[in-house]
Amino acid sequence: MDLSRRGFFKVLGAGGAAIGTGFGTANASEIPAPSEDSLGCLVDTTLCVGCRKCEQACNQRHNLPAPEESFEELTVLEKERRMDETSYTVVNKYYPENIGTLTWRERPTFVKFQCMHCNDPSCVSACIVGALTKQENGAVIYDAKKCIGCRYCMVACPFQVPAYEFDNALTPQVRKCTFCFEYVKDGGLPACAQVCPREVITFGKRKDLLHLAEWKMKNNPDKYVDHIYGQHEVGGTSWLYLSSEPFETIGFPKLSDDPPPRLTEKIQHSLFQYFAAPVILYTFLGGVMMATGFMKNGKKKISDKPSQKGDTHES
Repeated sequence: MDLSRRGFFKVLGAGGAAIGTGFGTANASEIPAPSEDSLGCLVDTTLCVGCRKCEQACNQRHNLPAPEESFEELTVLEKERRMDETSYTVVNKYYPENIGTLTWRERPTFVKFQCMHCNDPSCVSACIVGALTKQENGAVIYDAKKCIGCRYCMVACPFQVPAYEFDNALTPQVRKCTFCFEYVKDGGLPACAQVCPREVITFGKRKDLLHLAEWKMKNNPDKYVDHIYGQHEVGGTSWLYLSSEPFETIGFPKLSDDPPPRLTEKIQHSLFQYFAAPVILYTFLGGVMMATGFMKNGKKKISDKPSQKGDTHES
């Protein structure tokens, strides 16, 4: 045997550690708990008139390129828009719809959209280099210096928020709402919440915003649908919404309460538990066979066997 006793136990120990690591990984995940002091915004869509002041304030604070049409131009609301690398927030206009036998309000609903700053962000989970991080105050922020441009965050986001600078060939970045992090951490307000003339956006601690939303719904049951969007969707978001219309009719996706990262981790962990461990085991056994010369000895025995041609003797 070519493998010494000490070498054999080294191989055995390495294989055992690998298998142990595989099972350990399968049970390592925990759902991160949001901070009690995390901040957020409550958007009461029943108050919004679509003035686009929030878009303008966001554009100016972040030095974004000017839009093709001025912010006073309200005809742009007739077409549904999405956030992009030049617009961190947009307002859309939705006309009333008939849902079954119910006819909802006659006036259109205006809805402001931006990054939702999820409690358990899919973009953060998907980022392989840590360019996106969830802060204690609730903001999901981006570090361009770490980004490698893989754009996994764009695929992972359930709200389709992150946008990529495809036109920037040299230093492209992923762009999205920052929750005005640099201002908020010093006690300031997000630009959109600060400028809103109708006080559509209420900024504060998320737990207090939930209490406010519940109070509004309780005292105005005919005004609001009985749902706070963002309270539970994808594990909860920092941005919360009230509406007089069903949310699925005003641009909001219908999502599970489970955070997507928990689902993907369950899949990964199942693979580790039921697939990776056997692979590691067979790899380990193969390594032992090679190290002990089993394969070499087997080949040698086959080669030492005389061929049928060699067994034939001339008479």
